[in-house]
Amino acid sequence: MSVTLAAPVSEPDLGENDLDDLGLSRSDYRTLYRVIRLQREFEERIYRLFKQGRMTGAAYAGAGHEAIAAGSAYALAPQDVLVPMHRVIGAHFLRGHTPVDMMLQYYGRADAPTKGRDGNMHCGNWSKKIVGMISHLGSNIPTAAGIALASNLQGLDVVALTYIGEGGTSIGDFHEGVNFAAVRRLPLVVIIENNRYAYSTPTDLEYACENLIDRAEGYGIPGELIDGTDIREVYRATQTAVARARAGKGPTLIEAKCYRLLGHAQHDNAWYVDKGYLEEGRRHDPVAKCARLLLDLGAVTPEELSDIDAGVAKEVDEAVEIAEKNPLPRPEEALEGVYAP
Repeated sequence: MSVTLAAPVSEPDLGENDLDDLGLSRSDYRTLYRVIRLQREFEERIYRLFKQGRMTGAAYAGAGHEAIAAGSAYALAPQDVLVPMHRVIGAHFLRGHTPVDMMLQYYGRADAPTKGRDGNMHCGNWSKKIVGMISHLGSNIPTAAGIALASNLQGLDVVALTYIGEGGTSIGDFHEGVNFAAVRRLPLVVIIENNRYAYSTPTDLEYACENLIDRAEGYGIPGELIDGTDIREVYRATQTAVARARAGKGPTLIEAKCYRLLGHAQHDNAWYVDKGYLEEGRRHDPVAKCARLLLDLGAVTPEELSDIDAGVAKEVDEAVEIAEKNPLPRPEEALEGVYAP
């Protein structure tokens, strides 16, 4: 299934340093490309390390989702809160978690964000306004709605951004959270990452409507269907939704159509996925699309693009080296940060 792209805006009013009508400069586009390239490089490395037996636990990749992660998080202000899912590590990078932080987390080492108490994407940092990922899919929606409610009650200028896979929209928590936010007109943005597979379940066995964004009308809130492989589309839609939320106009539901270029996780070879789907997904690879975009806009030269790629690879190499030298969790710290019996 292909996604129809939005029509280009004619004769945009560009600022001095802007490359397009979104107000993004060369520096902005380079940052966005670096982040999605970093996500791809980091997760490819993680998968190799797991196969080599150098890590334990589980590994999840967002191959095909990179534009959603970077394009959405880039639209946030520093005070806004990110409530992430497992395929948006690029959003972590934009909010301040480094490749070293996340590599330590995957290795379960002493200096990881969770000090080895949890693994992979299950980490947050309130000083960076990142809430730790919740394993129970769907529960992040009412959590984000609660953050948005607190923002309103305390008179704060804070917008909450969260994500959900299309499969997770069948969970009761999704409905409860979105409906509550709609009724209370809370500053919440929810992005549905629709890659058309809930693990191995295709969309025709998940829901009967044509697009999940059709549900927005039932909640009485705006909804927008976008191409989740186009970083400009993601940024534009999220920027509009964040501005609307900040103005007190309530939540927005965004459905970002994309492709899952790998299995559900490292342990899944995706035998059930149609080959045509994967071929189409590779043609819409968000990393390659972003690289072409930067070249077309004149934001980078081919040599500069290669330099970014090399710099990202070196950064991941260094993160692996640091993580493997870091000690295992310290037993005497096991009960620190435990607040319930």
